[in-house]
Amino acid sequence: MEIIRAGARPSAKGPADWFTGTVRIDPLMNAFDAARVQGAHVTFEPGARTAWHTHPLGQTLIVTSGRGRAQREGGPIEEIRPGDVVWFAPGEKHWHGAAPATAMTHIAIQEPKDGKAVEWLEPVTEAQYGA
Repeated sequence: MEIIRAGARPSAKGPADWFTGTVRIDPLMNAFDAARVQGAHVTFEPGARTAWHTHPLGQTLIVTSGRGRAQREGGPIEEIRPGDVVWFAPGEKHWHGAAPATAMTHIAIQEPKDGKAVEWLEPVTEAQYGA
């Protein structure tokens, strides 16, 4: 058994290559031994969002506070709220982030494949975010 205390790992600012706006990432878990699951507590300030991206083995989001938006390529923008669990299938191009006027926090869970958990793509434009 391993217990990781809250705040044991430092917070990080979301890199500008991967995010638009102010984003804070608090690591929760990295893969241990044979386990592959990784997770982070991610907070998006109003209007902040990820770039388009994919995950080789999919991704689960658990919204813990605020209001957000998520979109799969070719689909509508969906509002996401506390308690919502969002699943993106392996290889599915998507983005997620806060609503325009409200911050949003979620727990993001994914697994790496061949050492890679995410492939970052182009930024979500203002037109795409506001659609």
